Amino acid sequence: MAGDINQEKNCNANMNNPSRRIIFIILVTALLGVGFYSGAQFEKFKTSRSAENIAKEIVNKTVDKPASIDFGLFWSVLNKLEEKFVDQDKLANKRNLVYGAIQGMVNSAGDPYTVFLEPVESKKFEEQISGSFGGIGIEIGMRNNLLTVITPVKGTPAEKAGILTGDIIIKIDDKDATTLRIDEAVSQIRGKKGTAVKLSIQRTGLKELKNFSIVRDDIKVPTVDWKLIDGNIAHLQIFGFNRTTETDFNRAAKEILSSKADRIILDLRNNPGGILDSAVNIASWFLDPNQTVVTERFADGTETALRTNKSAELKKYPIVVLINNGSASASEILAGALRDNRGVKLIGETSFGKGSVQELVEFQTEAGKATLKVTIAKWFTPSGVSINDNGIKPDIEIKRTEEDINKNLDPQLEKAKEAIK
Repeated sequence: MAGDINQEKNCNANMNNPSRRIIFIILVTALLGVGFYSGAQFEKFKTSRSAENIAKEIVNKTVDKPASIDFGLFWSVLNKLEEKFVDQDKLANKRNLVYGAIQGMVNSAGDPYTVFLEPVESKKFEEQISGSFGGIGIEIGMRNNLLTVITPVKGTPAEKAGILTGDIIIKIDDKDATTLRIDEAVSQIRGKKGTAVKLSIQRTGLKELKNFSIVRDDIKVPTVDWKLIDGNIAHLQIFGFNRTTETDFNRAAKEILSSKADRIILDLRNNPGGILDSAVNIASWFLDPNQTVVTERFADGTETALRTNKSAELKKYPIVVLINNGSASASEILAGALRDNRGVKLIGETSFGKGSVQELVEFQTEAGKATLKVTIAKWFTPSGVSINDNGIKPDIEIKRTEEDINKNLDPQLEKAKEAIK
């Protein structure tokens, strides 16, 4: 203890010496300077190594780069994410970082129908438009920024469970669905055949959410069906426009031509649309050649009119068209074209209002094919009416309630039969 005290006194005595004090201050300052410099250099070294690692793993950073966009901030943020993010294992897959960046960019356009589909989702989408996929059988869209059922597909688990057009999906498997994009919701609803998905929906007229547990199945999308009713009326239903619709319709049309039918009820209710060319070609059965079916208006203001392209073999038949709020996209185009060109009466309810056209742009990646589904134009009927958001209003409005459906009553079809006679 005494030795410690003596050492402290000697130290104090030495520090009282002015020359020794100056040397001590210089030494401390130098050491601090070296410390700060070393720390700065280490930070710089660490950052440069992080950027170097990223640069090695992400290639083609300048391919097709627009000249007007400065990507400096993007790379700076990515560098800092790599450098500082606590769960480094979540950043191990650089491909997912790129997909996430692209999806964020595409989503910022604010259009629910413009989406980027990474290879797994791209394959599911391909299955859907080819007419066969796994799931419960509903077509969904956005209305007032909420996931809304456009239609349950005929004969599917969703239809059998009681899902209705206009139902708003609030939860999927008890998880909030109100902030999901359409592609995200579709991905969660689909799954392995035989497994169940729980949907909590909000339905007009109900105060509380209605819950459904629906078992997934292989979904085969029907396209066209027809039957003779009341002896002379062809009730012709089109359920969607996929790659088989036109072939199926051509077969049905020829059967109608050789039948006792002398008038047609074209039923487009709960038809969510699909491939535009299919709708244009089907319109050609009812309209004279070279008549406008729909006008596409693009971003630069230019317009393209899509016209009928064959003889109108079904034009000789009187016709009425059934629509409801599950009629969307290509089915709205067909209904609008028949009314504007032939004065055909539309019966039922205002259609969904999905009046835009998407183009599929495919990208080959090492993980498979990715797809950008991008809205390139909006649709207008031949008379210039915008379909998008507004929908098409019927000439004769008549509703079919949930009670009607449960009792197997169809006042819309009955009204169509009355009108066509």
